[in-house]
Amino acid sequence: MSYLMMDLQGLALSPLEAEQLAHPAVGGLILFSRNYQDRSQLAQLIASVRRCRPEILIAVDQEGGRVQRFREGFTAIPAMGSVLRVAKDPQQACDWARELGFLMAIELVSIDIDLSFAPVLDLNGISEVIGSRSFSDDPAMVARLAESFIDGMQSAGMAAVGKHFPGHGSVAADSHIAMPVDERSADAIRAHDLIPFQSLMRKDKLQGVMPAHVIYPQVDKQPAGFSRIWLQQILKQELEFNGVIFSDDLGMKGATVAGDYRARVNAALTAGCDMALLCNDPAGVASVLDPEFLWPAFSQPSVATRLLANKAQVAIALEQDKRWHDAVAIAQHIVSNV
Repeated sequence: MSYLMMDLQGLALSPLEAEQLAHPAVGGLILFSRNYQDRSQLAQLIASVRRCRPEILIAVDQEGGRVQRFREGFTAIPAMGSVLRVAKDPQQACDWARELGFLMAIELVSIDIDLSFAPVLDLNGISEVIGSRSFSDDPAMVARLAESFIDGMQSAGMAAVGKHFPGHGSVAADSHIAMPVDERSADAIRAHDLIPFQSLMRKDKLQGVMPAHVIYPQVDKQPAGFSRIWLQQILKQELEFNGVIFSDDLGMKGATVAGDYRARVNAALTAGCDMALLCNDPAGVASVLDPEFLWPAFSQPSVATRLLANKAQVAIALEQDKRWHDAVAIAQHIVSNV
């Protein structure tokens, strides 16, 4: 029973957080910029977490561009939307995307972080929160570049988690601070935003998916992350996805439609999520780890077991790795030419 991904408040693990990490419902930990001072401090923090729970899944959002939690001591990864703009042609963009996926993943794996929630498969449309996080406004190009990025990630031993299913790019509001509503029909979404997800699933490229906190009322009145129609009928049955489903952060405004934190966690898991993310609210974490909260009873392999089969198990000396040096040069070239 490992259903919750929690976070930490500072640079070191507190006694209360260590106690919470030991709870059998906790299966994951997500790190943020507030947890990072430098690589040495981060390594110590991760080691302290592993002493509490060696098998726990440790994740971060390290997409690149404006969504990169660790900066000093890590390579500045360009926003994915800049790759195609700077490249001389689509093939070079794909080559660069592959090496950026490797670069992002290897720098995290080398410090014992399992997962970055990437790549973004949303289209660059009207969304206030997606924008340059997207590879392109063209669904086929998003699928092509994301596949290359994933190949790079997986060559470093990291699983890929595509987000935000079935697509956040075509609705303007930011689900961190609002409740976005996309009025398009299911057919319109399938013909546009769903294409990158469908393409990559057909090729078995995605080990995980994160649904959007967006309501698509022509399909279901519930946001996708709380919707059995989106997660069970469309994602699992129609698209035949059998990987891991992570909720987006249940502390976001777009999740409040489900009620309090206990109700949100229950709604996400009941709809089909394997792991619920609850971030930036210690009281919310405490409320769902309270003995009075009854977790849904599911029988399934642990999320970590399902995602970490390809994780590198050996120490990696980045400074001696030619591919890492070459990938750093690509990242620096793109960043300096945007």
